[in-house]
Amino acid sequence: MKILVVGSGGREHAIIRKLKESPKVDTIYAYPGNGGISADAICVEGGKATDIPGVVAFAKEHQIDRVVVAPDDPLVLGMVDALNEAGIRTFGPKANAAILEGSKVFSKNLMKKYGIPTAAYETFDNPKDAESYIQRQNQYPVVIKADGLALGKGVLIAQNYEDACQALKTIMEDKAFGASGNHVVVEEFLEGVEVSVLAFTDSKTVKPMVSSMDHKRAMDGDQGLNTGGMGTIAPNPHYTQQVAQQCMERIFLPTIAAMEKEGRPFKGCLYFGLMLTKKGPYVIEYNCRFGDPETQVVLPLLETDLEEIFEAIDGQRLDQLEICWKNQAAACVILASGGYPVSYQKGYPIHGLDEKGQLDGACIYHAGTKYADGQYLTNGGRVLGVTTTGDTLPQALQRAYDAVKKIDFTDMHYRKDIGAKAL
Repeated sequence: MKILVVGSGGREHAIIRKLKESPKVDTIYAYPGNGGISADAICVEGGKATDIPGVVAFAKEHQIDRVVVAPDDPLVLGMVDALNEAGIRTFGPKANAAILEGSKVFSKNLMKKYGIPTAAYETFDNPKDAESYIQRQNQYPVVIKADGLALGKGVLIAQNYEDACQALKTIMEDKAFGASGNHVVVEEFLEGVEVSVLAFTDSKTVKPMVSSMDHKRAMDGDQGLNTGGMGTIAPNPHYTQQVAQQCMERIFLPTIAAMEKEGRPFKGCLYFGLMLTKKGPYVIEYNCRFGDPETQVVLPLLETDLEEIFEAIDGQRLDQLEICWKNQAAACVILASGGYPVSYQKGYPIHGLDEKGQLDGACIYHAGTKYADGQYLTNGGRVLGVTTTGDTLPQALQRAYDAVKKIDFTDMHYRKDIGAKAL
């Protein structure tokens, strides 16, 4: 088989490394990929992950057997629809299902309609109306979310009225996230433990993957700005069998059934961002694809052939496939450019990796790198994901941080407390 993976980050690198293990897969292309991915796949230089006509044309020309659309933007824009119309097998939801992530207003209204537990909320398209509502509620902290896609950074938590007004100005007037901020969701702040659960679904059956815990804030102790994710661990020890059963009954199956009833069948990977509260699990957000960096700890624990799973989803046979997982733990520490997520320099040489961009004893997923003149250079905010596994979570974390110490580049920044909350 020839497979094309759309995207250029650490998530895509993790998907490619797992697909390489499949005896069914001969050749993998990445559109556009990055410096580190080029050691594992044929990168299409100059390609853009949102270029739907370009991806369709490339897939036809190279007789691609399957396209894996990994990032949110092309999914929301309808890349799967276009590929399906061209007769190309694709992993990922169509645009009318990807709206679960593409519009927080849509997803909140869906949850309200079908009784799926989520925080109390109101939606607004006028900042003054939102300010008045927040003032009347007078409950802090309060959560303010841009409606559309915002690279995982469109959620602001305000501690008081002044903070809330500033957040609304940032999103709705300054357009920090572009048109994604034309509408906002204002919702109650939920207290509890956050859990990420990715799930395979063929629109009928839901097969959850190993749970994980993301670390969104830039600094130790969950301080600093929201990022795309500074590290993650799996499994999440707070996600017990009992909690998993509650989530399946109250959230996972009802969500899939709701999308089916709405004429928006969801096939692909559905990400559930959950908060485990004293009242039970609540949905914080949905993503319509593999999470980043959750994928970097979940897929290393997968034993079943990933292409076989994709084929079961194609034929709505997921209920007939047993998906097996290693009885281990995994940890991923993100190495970022100093100044991320605001502003940072690129082009610094990365020291400590071998000629394939790897490090013995760890799996290195490249997120923002390029390869030039025989060396790897930084080329993004999040640069590398250093992932290790172990029989226990402390062992996996120890191995990850031991590996981190062997890598160096100018202004390298990383959190030193990944997994601490889980322990």
